[in-house]
Amino acid sequence: MISIKTLFRETPWLAITIVVLALIALYLLLGGIWLATLGGSAYYVIAGIALLLTCWLLANRSAAALWVYALLLLGTMGWAVWEVGLDFWSLAPRGDILAPLGVWLLLPFVSSRLMPRVRMARAALGFVLIIAIVVLGVSLARDRRAIAGTLPENNTSDAASSASSAPAAGQDWTAYGSTGFGTRYSSLSQITDANVKDLKLAWEFRTGDHKGPDDPDEITNQATPLKVGDLLYTCSQHQIVFALEAATGKLRWKFDPEVKHNKAFQHMTCRGVSYHATKPGAVTAGGGPAPSDCPARIFIPTNDGRMFALDAQSGRPCESFGDHGQIDLKQGSEIQTLGFYEGTSPPVVTDKVLIVGGAVIDNYSDRVPSGVIRGFDIYSGKLIWAFDAGNPDPNEMPSASHHFTAGSPNSWSISAVDENLGLVYVPLGSGSPDIWGGGRSADEERYDSALIALDIGTGKLRWSFQNVHHDLWDMDMPSQPSLVDLRSNGSVTPAIYIPAKTGDIFVLDRRDGHQLVPTPEKPVPQGPAPGDRLSPTQPFSQLSFRPPGMLTDAQMWGSTMFDQLACRIKFKRLRYEGPFTPPSEQGTLVFPGDFGMFEWGGIAVDPKRQIAIANPQSIPFISRLVPRGKDNPAAPNAAHPPGTELGVQPMYGAPYGVDLGIFLSPLGIPCLEPPWGNIAAIDLKTQKIVWQHRIGTIRDEAPLPLPFKLGVPMLGGPIVTAGGVAFITGTMDYYIRAFDIKDGKQLWEDRLPAGGQSTPMTYEVGGKQYVVTVDGGHGSFGTKLGDYVRAYALP
Repeated sequence: MISIKTLFRETPWLAITIVVLALIALYLLLGGIWLATLGGSAYYVIAGIALLLTCWLLANRSAAALWVYALLLLGTMGWAVWEVGLDFWSLAPRGDILAPLGVWLLLPFVSSRLMPRVRMARAALGFVLIIAIVVLGVSLARDRRAIAGTLPENNTSDAASSASSAPAAGQDWTAYGSTGFGTRYSSLSQITDANVKDLKLAWEFRTGDHKGPDDPDEITNQATPLKVGDLLYTCSQHQIVFALEAATGKLRWKFDPEVKHNKAFQHMTCRGVSYHATKPGAVTAGGGPAPSDCPARIFIPTNDGRMFALDAQSGRPCESFGDHGQIDLKQGSEIQTLGFYEGTSPPVVTDKVLIVGGAVIDNYSDRVPSGVIRGFDIYSGKLIWAFDAGNPDPNEMPSASHHFTAGSPNSWSISAVDENLGLVYVPLGSGSPDIWGGGRSADEERYDSALIALDIGTGKLRWSFQNVHHDLWDMDMPSQPSLVDLRSNGSVTPAIYIPAKTGDIFVLDRRDGHQLVPTPEKPVPQGPAPGDRLSPTQPFSQLSFRPPGMLTDAQMWGSTMFDQLACRIKFKRLRYEGPFTPPSEQGTLVFPGDFGMFEWGGIAVDPKRQIAIANPQSIPFISRLVPRGKDNPAAPNAAHPPGTELGVQPMYGAPYGVDLGIFLSPLGIPCLEPPWGNIAAIDLKTQKIVWQHRIGTIRDEAPLPLPFKLGVPMLGGPIVTAGGVAFITGTMDYYIRAFDIKDGKQLWEDRLPAGGQSTPMTYEVGGKQYVVTVDGGHGSFGTKLGDYVRAYALP
């Protein structure tokens, strides 16, 4: 064997190649042995040995090195296809190091000194590389993770034969989800699948509201604007309200609530405002005549726990509402720490009652404000009723001797309402803290992570449906439900669709909560942390985007084989027994993760065509219980730290804290193979997924702006129009996109100046249809912050 010194002197490129291959071989061999001892794939051990043999043969200038390397590439290819099939993005990291090194070995200044019969060895290695290129080309030609399908053309037959009483947005968009039904549907059809490609920017407005020095990282503008008459109403992250001319985007008025804020806040966001117009002869909830000071009102909740009512035409506070136009939402709670209770989502407006929920700080303590749901007189701001989910008597009103229950399940998201049925549908989270339930009583958790249907006038429970029993995974109900009248054989069933973080979509009769799509209870993993307990079963809807089966180490991913191996080892070291694996000190893989397959954006429903457009995503989390100790005291010993939902959360009052994080590789990318985000369509007549395609590129997250369409996470939901087009903006790359609802084909896109972590909307003014998006970015999501409101229209 020739010495390394001689090799460097005589053939420096060959010597460098040997050193590089040897380092790679040692990494694969040592890492592979670690993975194999954990029960993972033995491939990396074999690959490490083959590379070491290649190095030894190269050092002896033997052409057999190329034969060994060719066999390694061929074996890698076979192993990769066996593990993941012909899926390009799953195959790529398994060969993106070895294949280029194979090309390098063929270069004359590397292999020219090898012997004997080096030409034949080169030909063999070249042939294997050609096979690899063909395999990758075949895998790139078709996305095997997609569902290819077309929605039936006759879906409108039943709908067209019967008039619908369901409200629908048209020229105006009067509520967060287009109407109180939360469908995110518009009957406008000027923009169609044929002409959407011609959309151009019509106007742009800058709010001037930016992140300040006292703001938390979790700062974002998630607003969906409203449009009524000739005005567009929206808000910015500090709950500044803007009224813009719908045709031009020019500012008509703005209102700044001067929100008190600091870094301890867990959120600084606004999802939108609510609108209410006084009807002729209207009376208050108490029976008196409606006041005349604000014939139309805009309601805005704030992150420091207030609610404002503003005159829709002037922006002035309504003097008849509360204390000169505002009420304090912290009233009735014993704990009133600034930032522990935040209004992040628009309230529900009905004829007489304003229904309000709010966000409560997660995983800080069991002594946090109540998440009570309240009904206020929409004119006076007087408290009419309360539903305190953690109280044995949830309708008990606050008094001098009674406060709302600390840590009671809250509703931080958006509710839906059916005023004909007299019901408001409220998605709830879990009691505090989220990841520990050993101290929860049966009363405190009977409505955890549930949808509750409350009487609009009294707040009394009509029915409830629990999405997760004894929730230890932060699987709260995150999305606004969507109400739709299902039509079949001439009959109509009033339904409610409830997207969940688990990926399930629960379909119930909205009159009584009866299941319309079966949701069987199935056994789930057991073995809680000492002092806690678990439900033996959990509900699994038969309409679901939850990935089938359990994750395996073959599904771990990376940009290279190096970080993929690291992810495999990390996966095998965690506790994971499938969905609902309990939190543990070892560290538990939570999949679907806390981030949720569905978030507050919900789904979009076309009630005429009887279809829904959804944007599910797949990001695993890690939940690691941290016992009390020096670095995790049982009580606060300093000021409340900067607000965050990731990292170590103290969970004071529980025997553990929790360390929460996304399951990422050493390079900071998800360890789970893509796609991480999809857009899909559901036929509501069959309750089946008809098509599904990955959405979004890594252009704005990768070190280089590479537009690889992996399918990326998103925050925000879709909208759907009578023109046959769905719009969405929430992806991690900065685009607004339009899709054909028939088959999911992308029809148009435009580049946004910042992250569009919001849900768009559409309206008509002056005979022209506009599509509007709010692009404020998202701090903790990692997208570029901005202050943009942008409107598109046909030329």
